[in-house]
Amino acid sequence: MEPLLTSFVAAALGEWGAKTQLLVIMLAARYRRPLPILIAVAVAATANSLIAAYLGTLIHDRVPLRALSLLIALALIFAGGEGLFPAKAKPMAESWRTGPFVTTLACFFLLEFYDRTQFVTAAIAARFDAFGLAGAGAAAGILVSTVPAALVGERLAKVAPLRAIRMATAILFLIAAFITAINALRLV
Repeated sequence: MEPLLTSFVAAALGEWGAKTQLLVIMLAARYRRPLPILIAVAVAATANSLIAAYLGTLIHDRVPLRALSLLIALALIFAGGEGLFPAKAKPMAESWRTGPFVTTLACFFLLEFYDRTQFVTAAIAARFDAFGLAGAGAAAGILVSTVPAALVGERLAKVAPLRAIRMATAILFLIAAFITAINALRLV
């Protein structure tokens, strides 16, 4: 259960204020149809999370346990760094003539494919050798953080301080990385 809960919390926190959540806000404002957007996010998030978890489980037997714990610390540092210094979101699908499902599926899959959530999911799956639990937890966490964006749309950016939330979670990721690295190196 630990990989399920860990990947769920990491994904749910990591997606707040991230470019994927901002994409869903933009698509919700454009289409005003949250259900196909949420279904597409669920499909794309599940696919990406399972790919990451599978890749993580491939290295489980090849790397010592302490190194896998350090990999989680490195993934958390990456997640914290991306939260503090986010990449500029490039406009996507503005001229596409596809509907909300196809547009969301394609854009969300592409944006999430190299995201910090995938790196953390792969590290958790590698550490615990838990393909299904890590993938399911991450997909559920992504979906939970995306629901408000799809339902509320542009108002979420006005009501919730997304930048402050992103910065706070980045700091939490960096603190968790420090603690994980200290424990992995057995300095305590």
